[in-house]
Amino acid sequence: MSTSPWSHTRSSSIADDVDFEIKGQELQFVEIELDPGESAVAEAGAMVWKDSDIEMSTVFGDGSHNDSGGFMGKLLGAGKRLVTGESLFTTVFTHHGHSKARVAFAAPIPGSILPIKLDDVGGRLICQKDAFLCAARGVSIGIHFQQRIMTGLFGGEGFIMQKLEGDGWVFVQMGGTVIERDLRPGEELHIDTGCVAAFTSGVEFDVVRAGSVKSMIFGGEGVFFARLRGPGKVWIQSLPFSRLAGRMLSAALPGGQRRGEGSILGGFGDLIDGD
Repeated sequence: MSTSPWSHTRSSSIADDVDFEIKGQELQFVEIELDPGESAVAEAGAMVWKDSDIEMSTVFGDGSHNDSGGFMGKLLGAGKRLVTGESLFTTVFTHHGHSKARVAFAAPIPGSILPIKLDDVGGRLICQKDAFLCAARGVSIGIHFQQRIMTGLFGGEGFIMQKLEGDGWVFVQMGGTVIERDLRPGEELHIDTGCVAAFTSGVEFDVVRAGSVKSMIFGGEGVFFARLRGPGKVWIQSLPFSRLAGRMLSAALPGGQRRGEGSILGGFGDLIDGD
């Protein structure tokens, strides 16, 4: 497989250690190369194309190898996916041929597909609830709730997030331009709640008031910011999908009521998130 700014050759891991290459600029897709017996798991509808030796199967839950919980464990895992707005089922693509084969998955919005090796970030990644695109089979897809009540009320998209665990490759989709920041212990970063794309498990997520009452009402940046405190890595996206969808809906239906960016306060989320 040819090299690119995002490409990989394999190493040993518990999850299937797939090779991949990310192609494109604003509308990217990831091409995954599978050896015989290897599998990739993806959200329904993400596939662009596949070689004929790769077979598709729909599974209950996240398609990981962890079956220790039996049916009830799978049911709980699938229920968690429903909370994050995903389907009860995922699609597993397994190579049953004798040589290498490829399958490709595309992001649904303009932006970037970010490949992350989970064992490079401590085995866990917290990301926006619609960020997961695909992964090597063996990666567990769960749910992450913010513990603080204020964060739940005013954290916008940060209230309910996806939790990706394991040691394999995951591919997350982020809107617009993506920036990665390394936070030192105690270092803080204030971000628009919808622009928090992902962070490692050592980062503390909270909300902070945007400023004075005048700034909150007339500043146009929302009432609260997400406050992330290190140590750890933070990924910031410039164009959250909900913001893009909200702008399109607002343009299509002038005067229509628009949903806020994931806040559980509903329409009041527009004020909170600066929309």
